[in-house]
Amino acid sequence: MTAVLPRVLRALDRFHATHPWDHNAHYHRWIMRRLPRRFAGALDVGSGSGDLARLLATRAEVVHGIDVDPVIVERARERTAPGSPVAFSVGDALKDVPSGLHDVITCVATIHHLPLSEALTHFRRHLAAGGTLIVVGLYRPQSRSDYLIDAVAIPSNIAMAWIKNKGRRAPRPVAMTAPTRPATETFPDIVREARRVLPGARLRRRLFWRYTLVWKQGPSPRE
Repeated sequence: MTAVLPRVLRALDRFHATHPWDHNAHYHRWIMRRLPRRFAGALDVGSGSGDLARLLATRAEVVHGIDVDPVIVERARERTAPGSPVAFSVGDALKDVPSGLHDVITCVATIHHLPLSEALTHFRRHLAAGGTLIVVGLYRPQSRSDYLIDAVAIPSNIAMAWIKNKGRRAPRPVAMTAPTRPATETFPDIVREARRVLPGARLRRRLFWRYTLVWKQGPSPRE
């Protein structure tokens, strides 16, 4: 299976190029179901063109999105209505996060670009008491179970592509994101490091080559 799967994934990439859909946006509603109905402030790390940040703004008083790519940040600003509680800035997630504590921090398909332990520690320090951190990340497949999940994701991915592009003469546009690189850490490595930095963090492999991490800050910020 491990020898065949890379060829299948390359063929899937070609299919996806003509029937695109946003694997990351697929998890946005999942994220929202794990958040309170109302909260004061949210931070979206690696905000891209701002879709998740604008969705968070339906519940938050203030949302800040940060991304390293100035072109994408400008696109996010263009797509955000005047008077919206969402602001976007260009910056490094480990150096330029807005000061203060946030009730919600989200990070989708970004953390594999950062040193994992340092990033999780940084997010923890910027999370308010009782706040929620949600990460949707990528991992490097290694075990048989990893490849099995990948294999299951292939027909699911094709089905989703057909559904989301059904009836469209032109391909459905995918949200603009920064250039990506493959994940280098395996899921067990991520679990081990995440639970060291964030005791009690809940991690799970997901379809479409993703994993999720959910962690709630205790009653007082941890240093």
